[in-house]
Amino acid sequence: MSISQRLKSYLCWTGAALAVLFAGTVLTSPGQAQVAAKGKDTFDKRCAGCHAMDRDKEGPRLGGVYGRPAASIATFQYSPALQKSKIKWTDETLEKWLTDPEKLVPDNDMAFHVESAEERRAIIGYLKQLAAK
Repeated sequence: MSISQRLKSYLCWTGAALAVLFAGTVLTSPGQAQVAAKGKDTFDKRCAGCHAMDRDKEGPRLGGVYGRPAASIATFQYSPALQKSKIKWTDETLEKWLTDPEKLVPDNDMAFHVESAEERRAIIGYLKQLAAK
């Protein structure tokens, strides 16, 4: 058997072994992992002072917020304005909210905003990724 034939055989065997080993496993590309890490870091820096994923703080818990109706956590006291908003948290509404919460929902209780579009995208990507788990 020639070297090229041996190499092809090895590559086929290795590919088959990896396919069996990782069957049913979702592999994250280095790019996706980097984006997720940036989103978590940005969330921790910009949002974690008032929000946690698994418990209410000064703001409501944000675990599973992506795709959820606004003001829908029973354990948190939302502003009447947000309760009446009928917003569903999507890329578009989260972008507007993080840019200017008062413009999206006048008289809400969140005075904080994220000026950087890059940081907003990272936070939204992170929240979206967590909702998909």
